[in-house]
Amino acid sequence: MGLKDDLERYREVGEERRQDLSEFIQYGDLGQSRGDEVQIPIKIIDLPEFAYDQRDKGGVGQGEGAEEGDPVGQPQPVDGEEGEDGEPGEDGSGHEYYEMDPEEFAQELDEQLGLDLDPKGKQVIEEKEGDFTNITRSGPSSTLDFERLFKKGLKRKLAMDFDEEYVCEALKIEGWGPARVFEWAREQNIPASKAWIEDAYKDIAAEEKSTWDSIEEMAANVEKVDTSTRIRREGVDQIPFRREDERYRYPEIVEEREKNVVVVNIRDVSGSMRQEKRELVERTFTPLDWYLQGKYDNAEFVYIAHDADAWEVDREEFFGIRSGGGTRISSAYEVATEVLEAEYPWSEWNRYVFAAGDSENSSNDTEERVVPMMEEIPANLHAYVETQPSGNAVNATHAEEVERSFQDSDNVAVAYVNSPGDVIDAIYEILSTEESE
Repeated sequence: MGLKDDLERYREVGEERRQDLSEFIQYGDLGQSRGDEVQIPIKIIDLPEFAYDQRDKGGVGQGEGAEEGDPVGQPQPVDGEEGEDGEPGEDGSGHEYYEMDPEEFAQELDEQLGLDLDPKGKQVIEEKEGDFTNITRSGPSSTLDFERLFKKGLKRKLAMDFDEEYVCEALKIEGWGPARVFEWAREQNIPASKAWIEDAYKDIAAEEKSTWDSIEEMAANVEKVDTSTRIRREGVDQIPFRREDERYRYPEIVEEREKNVVVVNIRDVSGSMRQEKRELVERTFTPLDWYLQGKYDNAEFVYIAHDADAWEVDREEFFGIRSGGGTRISSAYEVATEVLEAEYPWSEWNRYVFAAGDSENSSNDTEERVVPMMEEIPANLHAYVETQPSGNAVNATHAEEVERSFQDSDNVAVAYVNSPGDVIDAIYEILSTEESE
């Protein structure tokens, strides 16, 4: 096995060591990623290689001032070994990152969680011609549906056609004239007109008009050829096309809709939201952002922080900011309502409104303000994520009140995250609620 084969094998091992997506979401370093690029760690194994030993400048017993058999001094430490520049036990391996765009992230998360969210197109961005599936009675000759016209004419041909020679033989029966033959043809469902029979009778010689003594004798001696057999044998001379059979194709007008989404992320930044709670919010909201960005054509994000008051912030501030004020969750929904109505009308944008905190809220604010506002804000999905690493506090009732108020709703999800191990379940709870709708 050559060095190139070794290299390929080591690369395969490295890719196999890419951190599992669920493990990455729950415990990985999300901060290495950007909004449009997810970076998942890969454990890299150093390739074996020959290296020049800086400690050896010529070999034992060689070089200036050295004789064969002289004792060799102790080697001096170099980078990567025990000493000032290294620590014992370091194996020289490190991390690189598998770069995954949000679309790939969403696809893999769908596979891992068994989700299949179908984004909805909202805003019409273009009307274009589709397939020529519609039919009208008039139009340019280039759009004439000739196949349809031919089928109509052929159907008429088959309905009007009959064995003319067979009918002519009936006109040769002793005592039968055109009137009797026409009556017989009607009885036999032969579509021969009275005018045609009269013209055919005139062409028959007088001595032939008594060829047969009876219809039974004629039928026994003359074979009647059905239409399909005659057409296969003789072909079709002409098809009786009619103008009323003409149909013209025109294209279906297809509206192409852009799948727009706005995600409103709301976070409690009051004094009770300490670092561990903030980290759980980030670990839950960040994958949701990536997932929806990967699902929709155009994704925009709004970040709202609140204590007793609320204000819009940048994404960089959102997960780290902390204040010392109290908590009034409805203030965030007031800001969300203003932003959505001003910039993201429901007729043109899919909306997701995600809020997170430790479920502490000012007295009666959830029941009197938050729940009614959630009902009034049209959205694909509302969600609240409670983060309580130490378990529920006595006054942490917001999540329970929301869950109770919307227990029969199909577009409100409530999830509880007490540790990183709960994050995947929370994400599934939220996204599967949207899927079921």
